[in-house]
Amino acid sequence: MSLARGVLLSSILLSGISAQQSETPGLPLGHDLKLIFEQRGRYERRLDNSFRADSDKDTGLYRTRLGLTWRPLKWLRLSAMAQDARAPWYGPNAPNTVRDNADLHEAWIELFPAYKTGFGMTAGRMMLNYGEGRLIGTPQWSNLARTYDHTRMYWRLPRVRFEVLLVSPVKVRPDEFNRPALSDRVWGTYNTLPNVYRRSQLEAYFLHHDQIGLADNTGGFRFSGPLVDGFTCNLEAALQKGNIGPAHLSAAAWCGWIARHWIVGGRPLDISAEYKYASGTENPADPRHSGTFDQLYPANHDKFGHEDLLGWRNIHNVRSVTTLALTSAFALNFMYNSNWLATLKDGIYDGAGRLIVRSAAGTAGRHVGQETDVFCTYKYNHFTFGAGYGYFFSGEFLRNARPGVNPNYLYVFHTYSL
Repeated sequence: MSLARGVLLSSILLSGISAQQSETPGLPLGHDLKLIFEQRGRYERRLDNSFRADSDKDTGLYRTRLGLTWRPLKWLRLSAMAQDARAPWYGPNAPNTVRDNADLHEAWIELFPAYKTGFGMTAGRMMLNYGEGRLIGTPQWSNLARTYDHTRMYWRLPRVRFEVLLVSPVKVRPDEFNRPALSDRVWGTYNTLPNVYRRSQLEAYFLHHDQIGLADNTGGFRFSGPLVDGFTCNLEAALQKGNIGPAHLSAAAWCGWIARHWIVGGRPLDISAEYKYASGTENPADPRHSGTFDQLYPANHDKFGHEDLLGWRNIHNVRSVTTLALTSAFALNFMYNSNWLATLKDGIYDGAGRLIVRSAAGTAGRHVGQETDVFCTYKYNHFTFGAGYGYFFSGEFLRNARPGVNPNYLYVFHTYSL
């Protein structure tokens, strides 16, 4: 890190601007000032990474965050965070997906944060999550975690919140300050109605995505919350219209899950079952039409398996998660995923939305494969420790289109946070 960068980041942190919103854990310093600190290390081994034979990776990932939140007035909150993310085992040319030496990760203001009703807004650079982060989210499992340059304004009423937003994901530049890339942006409205049924919540949104060669509109809703007899649920659906280059885009996606909490042998047990769908393109060779869903900027970790191999495009996915709390500090998790192509001639896509492989003739089969994952976490004071293993069993499609690959993932991690 250059001397100039170090001086600038130090001055930002010492000026009393903060790291995250008030609900984020931190160390109160008095006078509405709170310190945020996190240090995480993860050591992982990936075999056949991204469904490519011999693309094995053994690496250590280290992330440190330091920030402050400060509310000098009832109607004003200031926030900033510095983040240093490194992957030293990669060597000097580690990609910007795992490395970003000390940089300004967040810096934002919020007006009227303590008010229950009326006008409010945030602006600046911030980690954002809407709903479950399926369209706009911050993937915290990654070594960097996406952040956005944004402005959003909202009006709060007792039974509804109306919001307009403009967000643009920050492009990471490992050896210089990250700067906005406003040619890639989403603007629109995201509105929330709490307590519509048994404390359940309804969200409705309309989002316009602009990118070089792409312009589409996504309209959708999300319903989530408790049902009856201890069950909770989530249902989200979205339709898209627009253009990708010369092609007309018409796409759709939806997901739904149901979960329940039990006490078994005096220990908490949580089980959930989920189904997801996102459309694909019936004939990718036709330049006039596209049906592949644009997943925008998702936080896809765990949504298609713990290995994070797939994205919400051209897919049918069935997923279950079982969590058993063996003690108040130690939890054991088992996750299962099975995946099929939505359309045979379109392919499979990674978590960032990039095409991995397709069968142009549509003859490779439909079943992509299954993934099983076992992972555990243990919490002790400010520390969290964890480990996990996942294995992907290739289905007919992958055995034909990308033979000889069965990705698997082994890791251990620790986190210290205030």
